[in-house]
Amino acid sequence: MSNTMHLLSIFTLTLFLTLSGCGGEEQTQPKPKTEQGNSIASLSNTAGHGGPVIQLGSTTIGSFNVMATRDEGFIVAGKDAPIDVTVTQSTDSTAKAVAVRFWIGTKDGIGSVKAKADIENPSEPNRWHTHADVPNPIPSGSQLWVEIETESNKKVTGSFDLKSIQN
Repeated sequence: MSNTMHLLSIFTLTLFLTLSGCGGEEQTQPKPKTEQGNSIASLSNTAGHGGPVIQLGSTTIGSFNVMATRDEGFIVAGKDAPIDVTVTQSTDSTAKAVAVRFWIGTKDGIGSVKAKADIENPSEPNRWHTHADVPNPIPSGSQLWVEIETESNKKVTGSFDLKSIQN
């Protein structure tokens, strides 16, 4: 009986300590800096990665407003790069994005692989995510290319500077 009570006490204490560690105050740390000294935005829900991201900017592609981010770190030849793109309709358009594809390289896509993105979080239906393959070698002038396909099968393409490429 004494061994059972001892084990039950240990189990209860372990459970209490485990649960008390969850949901506590979040610790805040200073935002990391890029090599240029610019602050990197930190998004807590970046498609399951949860780490700092690099803002690649915003642009208009066709009738869509598009904002792109990628996980912090170098774009390395032969690896992949986690990319998120938020695609919203401009106020004067009814076009709907039915497919979004990304590739890293040149506009013509030679030597690159187009990756079809998915909406991973239904509560964020405008945010598309995938891991884009980085060509090896990385062509000079490479960018992140985003192709948006509409319900009418029309495709529009735009690009973003990748920031921090490493061959």
